[in-house]
Amino acid sequence: MFLGVTSRSARGISALVALIAVGAVGCSDAIDSATAGAKKVVRQRSVFSLTTGDCYNPNSGATESQEFSVEIVPCAEAHEGQVVGEFSIEGESKYPGDEGASKIADERCPAESLKFISDTWAVPEGVELFYYYPTAESWATGDRSVSCTYAKENGTFTDSLKNESLNDDQLAYLKGANAVYEALWANQPEAEQIEDDLAGYKKQAKAVSTALDAHLANLKGIVKPETVKLTEQLEKTAGSWKDAASAADTDAFYIAYDVAFTGIDPNKTVGARKELKLATTVPADDAEVWAG
Repeated sequence: MFLGVTSRSARGISALVALIAVGAVGCSDAIDSATAGAKKVVRQRSVFSLTTGDCYNPNSGATESQEFSVEIVPCAEAHEGQVVGEFSIEGESKYPGDEGASKIADERCPAESLKFISDTWAVPEGVELFYYYPTAESWATGDRSVSCTYAKENGTFTDSLKNESLNDDQLAYLKGANAVYEALWANQPEAEQIEDDLAGYKKQAKAVSTALDAHLANLKGIVKPETVKLTEQLEKTAGSWKDAASAADTDAFYIAYDVAFTGIDPNKTVGARKELKLATTVPADDAEVWAG
């Protein structure tokens, strides 16, 4: 498979697995090395058998273009990646090509990962979304699987990324907030200029408006000072998204969109997140977008 960048291969892992020979009896370093090597061999698993929740160490590096097998490790141990979602490519009569398969994974993995990771702000620094998708060779054998993973290009992290102990208020907030930003980015038109695709940008605005309405409905059940303040601010913002979705022309869209986009700046949610005892550091990518 290809990874994110990465792909799966139909080739087996036998050629990659080699036991370490101990050359000097009684040498503790050699014994330790042999033990570690044997443990790694036992933990080898084909990328075809990865399942959501698996913590792993890739054999070829977190961002190498192809991977045949990985070392599965307990999540409590240091590891480079974790599988956070999976799905099958459907509706394709033939292999969509590396670019096509990668695009499908690009579009689906963010949403799939949110089923596993409720709060992406809590993901350790340097851990980013990657995915394994079929190669032409594996596709020919029936492979349609995409494994969505969070991995660290340099270094490791410990513990599972799954948020296990969230209360009702935290879950309600995150469900709505995630849906708003997913609606924004999943519906981002390819045209960089609004003038080149006003209809596409209005469609995006409608999707965000719908998600924002659902988010506000959830927030109204949380009676905490900072969350109430955020709810009031988002109610005003929701009106601007509706105005953008129904804009008669480009000028009207720009006027509404500027206020709408600024209104969902994640920096404005930090107070409510702190109150709800959620992560409060805006992810670097998001911070860069709203910094302009």
